[in-house]
Order: sequence, then structure tokens, then C-alpha cells
Amino acid sequence: DLHASGCVPIEFIAHAIELGLAEKPDLVCLTGDFITKHFTRFADYADVLKPLAAAAPTFACLGNHDGGKWAARPIYGGYPDHAAVRKCLTASGAKVLLNQSHELTLRGRKLRIVGVGDLWSDEQRPVEAFGTVASDAETGVIALMHNPDGKEQLAAFPWHLALCGHTHGGQLRLPWLGTPFAPVRDHRYVEGLHRWRDRWLHITRGVGNLHGVRFNCRPEVSLLTLT
Repeated sequence: DLHASGCVPIEFIAHAIELGLAEKPDLVCLTGDFITKHFTRFADYADVLKPLAAAAPTFACLGNHDGGKWAARPIYGGYPDHAAVRKCLTASGAKVLLNQSHELTLRGRKLRIVGVGDLWSDEQRPVEAFGTVASDAETGVIALMHNPDGKEQLAAFPWHLALCGHTHGGQLRLPWLGTPFAPVRDHRYVEGLHRWRDRWLHITRGVGNLHGVRFNCRPEVSLLTLT
């Protein structure tokens, strides 16, 4: 969740990218909500994102703020579709997976990256996304899913690790109350790495925020090691 906006300048996002790339990742995964409302500096934004794909294969799924049925409602003031965000990501060299998958080999190991559409935007289509993905012991399957509440819809499909965002880690973490404002039904999965049934689920707190506020919940760039 980069959430480029008046509250989250792209210069701040550039700094987060610099920190992430300092870890020398083999793979970069972005899990949606690249903008808030009618962000317009897309050419500049693409330039900020370009170092990611220049350093490692970079894949992205889309979030509820990136355009579409949810974002376009008057109360949220977003774009009616995600054409602008997709164009920006493509210009940066990232591969957008909207109910699609892509296979690659890293360090001699085959991986399949599967990106599903956003749950709140009613664009999560697991049958379409996993259509050509077989259950193969030789291939690790990573699902990019913006909203961790979408895990139930993906339960019947073959994946080992799902990477999610959406929650901002709760954004406001309150003593004794936890994360009452996290925008999910299942508050067990608001941040961090969790075992879910026979798979793994990781939810990042993300880099950006809404309304310029975080409390007891610092932004983060997450580094995971696959074994």
C-alpha cells in the first residue's frame, strides 16, 4: 500500500523503495493501493517505481483505491477504472497481474506468481487467475491478493504463500483495543506472517496511509525468505 497522495508524497515512496532495494531482493511484489483518490502525477510516479523492475522481476496486483467500482463511488472520489494505474505500473516495468499468473525461475527454482483482482471491487476471480496453475510439488505458488479477507475464496486453489496489504497494519493500533479500524472482517490477520490452514499468509503494514495518520504502527518494507 503505497497510497501516493497529498498525504504520502512520491518522494517518501522513493525513500521506501531505496530501503527495500538495499536488501537486494530476488523478487519484488506489490500488493495494491498505489494511489488515493484522483492522484495525477503518474509520469513522475512511474519514474519513482522504475528502480524496482530494474533490480528484480516485479509483479503487482491492484487494490480497492486503484480505480473501479469501489473507488469510483462519490464518497471515495476515485477513478472509474484502473487504466491510469495500470499504465503507470507498466511504464515502470512492473507486470500487473489482474486474475492472471506468470511463471519464472529464480535461483534455479520455478515459481508461479498469481495475482487476483480486488475483493471489495468485486474483481477477485480465482477460477480465472488459477486457470492454468497446476498443483506441482516442483513449483512454488505465490498469490498476490490485496485484501487478506479474500483468502476464503482462494482456499480451493493451489498456492503456498499469499502476500496481502490493505490493512495498513491497522494504521491506528490502540492499547487494549488492538486494531478496531482495520478494514477487514478477520482481525486475526492484520499484519505479519501467519500460518493459515496448510499455507502461509503475509500481510504488510505498507508504506503509505490514509489521512496522513499512523499511531503505534510504523510503515514497513517487508523482506521474506523462501525456503
